[in-house]
Amino acid sequence: MAYTPELSQPASSMLRRIAWAIERPMTSTMEMIFKELPGFIRKEEVCKKCRDKSICSGCGFNQNHYVAEGG
Repeated sequence: MAYTPELSQPASSMLRRIAWAIERPMTSTMEMIFKELPGFIRKEEVCKKCRDKSICSGCGFNQNHYVAEGG
């Protein structure tokens, strides 16, 4: 794991409730949310403002898919 940001109390509460609703752990729920984000955020906007062009081939916004570590 590269970086683990702390969630605010409201964000943590929302994530917990989503996890309860789909009956999954919070960690896998967060992964699912990130997998779905490229479908809601325009790739062009993300790529235009990206500051790390070294990982484009593994980026979830490249070809509009997400490749999670280990799967």
